[in-house]
Amino acid sequence: VQLQASGGGLVQAGGSLRLSCAASGVTSTIDAIGWYRQVPGKQREVVAALGSDGTADYIPSVKGRFTISRDNAKITGYLQMNSLKPEDTAVYFCNARIGFSWYWGQGTQVTVSS
Repeated sequence: VQLQASGGGLVQAGGSLRLSCAASGVTSTIDAIGWYRQVPGKQREVVAALGSDGTADYIPSVKGRFTISRDNAKITGYLQMNSLKPEDTAVYFCNARIGFSWYWGQGTQVTVSS
């Protein structure tokens, strides 16, 4: 099983990006997914999570700006990021439960310029 994260890049403050987390090597769906971010010298922090029941949770600093979702047909998770701020700059990782196991994707860099 592999998770491929993509969609990062350089964007100006106020802009938008959509991160994708595509699973390969599986036939089952993504039951739950979380997006994390990490900046150098700091611990990785959860940004948003989507449970198997469809309940989404966000940290306060991104609530109202980020939206987590998944597409079962494509076995892909997403993180839509709007109104980006320089403090959102980080490497973003996805973590998904497929079947009974959790998998990490590689990071994708998001850089927001002021």
